[in-house]
Amino acid sequence: MVVESVTPNQRVDMPVRASVQSPERGNEAGNELGNTSIADAVVSKIAGIAAREVDGVHRLVTTGAMATFSGLAQRLTRADQRDYGVAVEVGHKEAAVDLAIEVEYGVEIRRVCDNVRRNVVARIQSMTGLRVKEVNILVADLYFADEDPAPNRRVE
Repeated sequence: MVVESVTPNQRVDMPVRASVQSPERGNEAGNELGNTSIADAVVSKIAGIAAREVDGVHRLVTTGAMATFSGLAQRLTRADQRDYGVAVEVGHKEAAVDLAIEVEYGVEIRRVCDNVRRNVVARIQSMTGLRVKEVNILVADLYFADEDPAPNRRVE
């Protein structure tokens, strides 16, 4: 299997003994020693963490009507937020990623998005062996540091 590296002009040959596939679709791959499957949720968390590692990304966000319900549900259940704002499709050998991010005011948005793409591709490919076909990014909001409310203190 040939896996693309982070830069588009280079290619890296990476031997893979077993294909990695999504268990939700029943596509498990294996070799003589057993089966390997990686859930969509794992790829989603890798993408979310990788996006947050990039300077200029304040946070990942959800959009639309589901954002209200999703945010409320996560606050009530204290759900894992590493895949918040991430949607993935995982196939037999490839993955596609959609992200919604909030960037810090003043950053060069295209550069931040390019850096997010590179980091997401690198992390997913290195950790799973999947070829990342695309990383689509919606810049959903801007973060203004001076608008953060002062923390409520119970004592002085």
